[in-house]
Amino acid sequence: MPRKMENPLDGRPVFGAVAGGVIQDALLHMARENEQYLSELREEAGCFKETQIVEFVFLLSEKWSLTESARYQAIEIFERFMLTLIKEASHLTRAKEEDSKWASVKQQIEGTYVLRLVSCIQLASKLSFHYSIVNNNVVLRFLKSLGFSYTTEELLESELAILKALHFQINFPAPFAYVEMLLEVLGYNGYMLPTKQLLEMCRHLLALTYLLRSSVYDTLLKTSIKNSSPNELQLAKFLPVKEDLMLLAVGVIGASTFLLNPEGLNQVTEYLSDTTGIGRQDIIEAVYAILKHSVACCHTSSGALKEMVVLPRNKATSYI
Repeated sequence: MPRKMENPLDGRPVFGAVAGGVIQDALLHMARENEQYLSELREEAGCFKETQIVEFVFLLSEKWSLTESARYQAIEIFERFMLTLIKEASHLTRAKEEDSKWASVKQQIEGTYVLRLVSCIQLASKLSFHYSIVNNNVVLRFLKSLGFSYTTEELLESELAILKALHFQINFPAPFAYVEMLLEVLGYNGYMLPTKQLLEMCRHLLALTYLLRSSVYDTLLKTSIKNSSPNELQLAKFLPVKEDLMLLAVGVIGASTFLLNPEGLNQVTEYLSDTTGIGRQDIIEAVYAILKHSVACCHTSSGALKEMVVLPRNKATSYI
């Protein structure tokens, strides 16, 4: 029996509407994008995904009725843009440019920080233009409410500066797209059905994981190395793990499954591992880290997962 399709006009994804071959190709493409990004990481990656920035983007996206994907796209655009500025600034210092020139660049970055962040949100809204685009008047009114006085021309110049810095490539991979795609693949292969309830749980846990990013990944690092005091080398090697969108997606799906149906976690973990190539123990550790901080009040679930993680791998999977 074909799966029921959701109304495409209400902003929810439509599961089961795409042929299997297209789904598999799309997942492979996303996996390659993810691997390429991880291979080119700068050491500052993730610095602009701190809680204050994420909370600002989430609240403003909610206020402007943006899609789930748009809010994560905005964060990714801002992160890539700021990393580009850092790269350019490092070239200036290496080239031993005049101190006054570097000071001018730094002052410009600090002076337009909020404007650039809001512009990234506006650009992200244009990537999902069939839902809701944030127009200039709305943005200008919001900036004015914060005490900033910008013109429409300055707003357009801000968008153009971001686009030029990123070579007009702003449709970056975003975590929610990975969650949706994996749910689609698993559902198509009969492993699990992407129900509204599961998708909603994934949405909530992904948002919480982004807001609690520092704590979640700190736990994941210490769990994986079995040491509460990681050294600088371990921290450096862990950077690709923090930026791995596929790992984040499987962790969120696994954690959501555990909350809705704890008995199904073992099977879902196996399916996610088979689909992505990520080790089952790695997925379990990601699930534990997410749940530990997002549902810390749930002592039973958190305790069960902690015991599961510290057990040997073969025993851990049978425990579930």
